[in-house]
Amino acid sequence: MPRALITGITGQDGLYLSELLLAKGYEVYGLIRGQNNPKQAVVERIVPDVQLISGDLTDLPSLQRAMGEARPDEVYNLGAISYVAYSWDNPAVTTQVTGQGVLNMLEATRTYAGDDVSSVRFYQASSSEMFGKAQEVPQRETTLLWPRSPYAVAKVFGHYLTINYRESYGMHATCGMLFNHESPRRGAEFVTRKVCMAAARISLGLQDSLGLGNLEARRDWGFAGDYVEAMWRMLQQPQPDNYVIATGVTHSIRDLLDVAFDAVGIEDWTPYVRHDESQIRPAEVDHLIGDASKAQEVLGWTPTVTFEELVQMMVAAELDELAVTRSLVE
Repeated sequence: MPRALITGITGQDGLYLSELLLAKGYEVYGLIRGQNNPKQAVVERIVPDVQLISGDLTDLPSLQRAMGEARPDEVYNLGAISYVAYSWDNPAVTTQVTGQGVLNMLEATRTYAGDDVSSVRFYQASSSEMFGKAQEVPQRETTLLWPRSPYAVAKVFGHYLTINYRESYGMHATCGMLFNHESPRRGAEFVTRKVCMAAARISLGLQDSLGLGNLEARRDWGFAGDYVEAMWRMLQQPQPDNYVIATGVTHSIRDLLDVAFDAVGIEDWTPYVRHDESQIRPAEVDHLIGDASKAQEVLGWTPTVTFEELVQMMVAAELDELAVTRSLVE
């Protein structure tokens, strides 16, 4: 039975990846920070077969202990402070977790593996935000990185460090350069979930309006469940490498609003959406759209969920949750 250790187990990717690995017969361990982590109950409810281990990405000894306990064949480093807007308010914390945390996980993996350093396969969750001020469209594995936020800078550090550990120590260390991927499990602070929640609540008279920043911002959005499949496929390759994972199609925030509000029967969303200057990024990224040709050719991976299906799925999940809440109140 293969064994896997996942950091960031409480996030949407951690949950979907856990389900995937468990279905494939893995023994799955999840790193969780703090004994009273409020998200622990979510993990225990959705993936009760995952064995949780206490650890902190900023604390190398705790990661070394976790490696010794899990004894993994594969390590998926998904843990990070992933909300970009937060990184401008707290760049130091973001750097420590999202950047230094990668170094700590690489070092914990390397020292655990010992002389047979390539025996443990390592996945680093890199990000399309690294492309930032995009130097070519679409972006591929060889595109120059130009990060535009403290979060993206930290991700670039972790990305290149993973490559360095691959080249310097011979680790089987792979980087997944994932473009935006969403699901009903996405955090409420992210714009996709925020819009879908608002559409559902407004349709039921539970909310009056929604404040948003740049409606012209465009992203390459896919389904998180598809993207964790790509992560697993990367670590099944005989040689480590870097892979862009994307749909190759971009949509604007306006497109997101169109689909979300249409899903609840509202044709014109403009009366409900107001401009919120506080949600404008200090440095906006340019046209992010990924070229996943390499992943399609080498991994045999293609996305299965369209943008429209994704948004409709998320809105339906919000309506279901509101219905459950209402029934409990009544």
